[in-house]
Amino acid sequence: MRVPQFEFTPFSPKQLQVSAWWTDKSPYKDYETIICDGSVRAGKTLIMSTSFIEWSMANFNDEQFGIAGKTIGSLRRNVLTPLKRILKGRGGYRIKDKRADNLLEITRGNVTNHYYVFGGKDEGSQDLVQGLTAAGFFFDEVALMPQSFVNQATARVSKDGGKYWFNCNPDGPYHWFKLEWLDQPKKHKVLHIHFTMNDNPSLSDEVRDRYNRMYTGVFYQRYILGLWVLAEGVVYDNFNAEQMVVDPPDPSRITKYVVSSDYGALNPTVFLLWGFCDGVWYCLKEYYFDGRNNPGHRQKSDDQYANDLGTFLGPISAPIILDPSAKHFAIKLEQRGYEVIPADNDVLDGIRLTQSCMSNGLIKFTPGLSSVFKELSSYIWDSKTGQKGEDKVVKEHDHAMDAMRYFCMGVLAPNQNEEGIQVFDHY
Repeated sequence: MRVPQFEFTPFSPKQLQVSAWWTDKSPYKDYETIICDGSVRAGKTLIMSTSFIEWSMANFNDEQFGIAGKTIGSLRRNVLTPLKRILKGRGGYRIKDKRADNLLEITRGNVTNHYYVFGGKDEGSQDLVQGLTAAGFFFDEVALMPQSFVNQATARVSKDGGKYWFNCNPDGPYHWFKLEWLDQPKKHKVLHIHFTMNDNPSLSDEVRDRYNRMYTGVFYQRYILGLWVLAEGVVYDNFNAEQMVVDPPDPSRITKYVVSSDYGALNPTVFLLWGFCDGVWYCLKEYYFDGRNNPGHRQKSDDQYANDLGTFLGPISAPIILDPSAKHFAIKLEQRGYEVIPADNDVLDGIRLTQSCMSNGLIKFTPGLSSVFKELSSYIWDSKTGQKGEDKVVKEHDHAMDAMRYFCMGVLAPNQNEEGIQVFDHY
């Protein structure tokens, strides 16, 4: 089969600097570390991954290297797949992808090097790199990795002339990577290159505009402006009632229904009914029962909640996107014939996606959603964890917000087309 060729556009000055910083004529050749941070779609990953391979193949033979992403799946999708297309398109490279061993074996002429692939998603990931002796390590999206994994991986680079390559979008100003690496450039001999979308010549004005509209608030500052800023204040600061609260469409025009639910035994249980009409998902009505704050402090059983769901839906048939921790309730609903879909509970990705859906008009709200509107104004970032370098929300006034996030992650989760541009697939 013919391998699709990767089409290059002329590189920007910053991309050219990344491609050549390690060469003999570069004033930065003796630096040990390069860090490229900044906005999304800025052309960082492509140029860093190809330059990493060029550097390693030019300076070493029969050595081991590490390439890490948050997960091996995301690394293969976002880095290795385009990298292999680029190298094959250039000619002279032979690549053996040994998936069972998470190993790329790359050959050019008489030079062969070995690139081990790692996922650095949690504290346990540090065990994966123990024992490796490496001549270099490339970290894609390093701000999403725990410090323990990065510390263990960088300690594996023990060959003379070894270098570290870091790529990321910004996080908070107290994130461990910023404090340890970006804020101490002399300690690590760092070349820091900050990217924005304007540094990627392959992007059209239309695509840049699309990404500018995808993010708001802290995520706009980080992913568009490329700033290391604190998440603070109201989470959904982009909520505009005048634009986002509308009358519901006529039921005859609604073509699909979905329910999203956050379940609590003592905490509130929430059902949100969503209807799809003319390219927009409308939050049509809500059910909200608080087992602590009601007359008599009465709690409900799973059977009672299932009965309430039946009353809530009436004649409407819809799949239920349910809090993944509510396993017993899921079984109860399935016994009654409901289709139950476990929700994706990635909080930060879910918040980013939900903000984007709100700002781009993919979801709207109808009048009368009192609990949803109350939580939209009181769902806030945790300032204490922000000072420790972690983005977390205060676990209060969040039950309708969780149900809303479950819906967006389950129905409007972004995929990537061949150009790497996010597109939305309706349920």
